[in-house]
Amino acid sequence: MDDTLIKVLLVDDHEMVRIGLAAVLGTEDGIEVVGEASNGHDGIRLAQEYRPDVVLMDLVMEGMDGIETTRKLLQLYPDCKVIVLTSFLDDEKMYPVIEAGAFSYLLKTSRASEIAQAIRAAAKGQSILESQVASKIMNRFRQPKPVAEPHEELTDREMEVLRLIAKGKSNQELADDLFIGVKTVKFHVTNVLSKLGVEDRTQAAIYAFKHGLAE
Repeated sequence: MDDTLIKVLLVDDHEMVRIGLAAVLGTEDGIEVVGEASNGHDGIRLAQEYRPDVVLMDLVMEGMDGIETTRKLLQLYPDCKVIVLTSFLDDEKMYPVIEAGAFSYLLKTSRASEIAQAIRAAAKGQSILESQVASKIMNRFRQPKPVAEPHEELTDREMEVLRLIAKGKSNQELADDLFIGVKTVKFHVTNVLSKLGVEDRTQAAIYAFKHGLAE
């Protein structure tokens, strides 16, 4: 096999899609389809056999879907470039597969020349995203992130301490209830007050009641 060729593996559960892609890509210079898989498990097996440079990955497949296949494939071969080729633009599929390591994201409505271009770009380390995908990603990053409430920074143990403070328990009572030393209780209380941004136990108790944290 010519080492200058970009080796491409097709992973799609629709036979006609694979046949069409193989036929189209077979006419492109510098691109060779080395294998076709109808599911994720076979995709990983063929990737181990052929070591493709680029994988065209469908998202919705029976058994192991494209998201999980992408994740496992890149764990084995991190240098492989996965190009998602799908009919879906919904967030539940798009963001997880990108987080799993997908390099490019195209729709099946893309022209053959666009798919070939994406393959060549991926082989050079250049990512291509469908314009609608790029817009969705940009809009997501533009959205202001929700500000975390102070109590969300508390550990499970500190939350227990806060709830007991709200019950009016003393340090010794906290120690008895939690089966820890008084010195450790003082350490946790200090952390709770600091993280909540309050000055004393009374304010901490008020905070707990206001936020529905008191039992």
